[in-house]
Amino acid sequence: MTVLVIAEHDHATVKPATLNTVTAAIACQSGDVHVLVAGANAAEAGKSAAQIVGVAKVIVADSPSLAENLAENVAAQVLAIAAGYSHILFPSTANGKNVAPRVAAKLDVAQISDITKVDSPDTFERPIYAGNAIATVQSADATKVITVRTTGFDAAAATGGSAAVETAEGVADSGKSSFVGREVTKSERPELTAAKIIVSGGRALGSAEKFTEVMAPLADKLNAGLGASRAAVDAGYAPNDWQVGQTGKIVAPQLYIAAGISGAIQHLAGMKDSKVIVAINKDEEAPIFSVADYGLVADLFTAVPELVKAL
Repeated sequence: MTVLVIAEHDHATVKPATLNTVTAAIACQSGDVHVLVAGANAAEAGKSAAQIVGVAKVIVADSPSLAENLAENVAAQVLAIAAGYSHILFPSTANGKNVAPRVAAKLDVAQISDITKVDSPDTFERPIYAGNAIATVQSADATKVITVRTTGFDAAAATGGSAAVETAEGVADSGKSSFVGREVTKSERPELTAAKIIVSGGRALGSAEKFTEVMAPLADKLNAGLGASRAAVDAGYAPNDWQVGQTGKIVAPQLYIAAGISGAIQHLAGMKDSKVIVAINKDEEAPIFSVADYGLVADLFTAVPELVKAL
């Protein structure tokens, strides 16, 4: 049977999380991989999805009811074409985690959340206890509804594929929810989940002013995303959308620089899959050093400006 991937997109292009989810779908070894692009005026996103290597078919469902990605409407669209698919995969993003449980409930199956590895078509691995243990989950459900932790899978090639593109009738508005408005944070820096380099600061920075003064120049030099620990966010030093950790964003950049972050389990769960981790902390016993590839025991207020000058 075939595998269905629910694309994350902005109606014009496919977002990177979709590429990682396609890789997970291919690993399910269950047959062809199809991608559903549910949106409004989303033909361009469909063309983008058709170029992903490993995708056999793209289904574009176009309807005004899908313009704002309301979970009730997207779930209805998935259910409208779900028959015949052995696996339905969503990226483990805010959108994916909003829609997947609705689909699983309607299909009367158990959702398998946040997988990081596919052992076989019915057996998967997922982190538990803030990533301190890995659970192996086996499902006997006829349809497996899965969310994919994108940091656990390499991205499929975005170009080079030539999938067929089909259209499906878009669902009508469910009437269960309505779109009121959206406030989007705009930044010239890379978005955390897509950034190749991330610079994060912790509570040791002491204030929002110091956070900006010390961390921003380093991020600018490296063209990096700016992150923060939960402690820094809770203290008001950084906005919520900068939070990296179990209750924030899960990231796996090529380079992660943590300054003034002790390394609580909550934070490590969100960044320990980074390819190279650099920790700067004046406490040589800080837990962050246990996962760091490079550690510098130093005062961040001295070390970070010196690093900026050296760059």
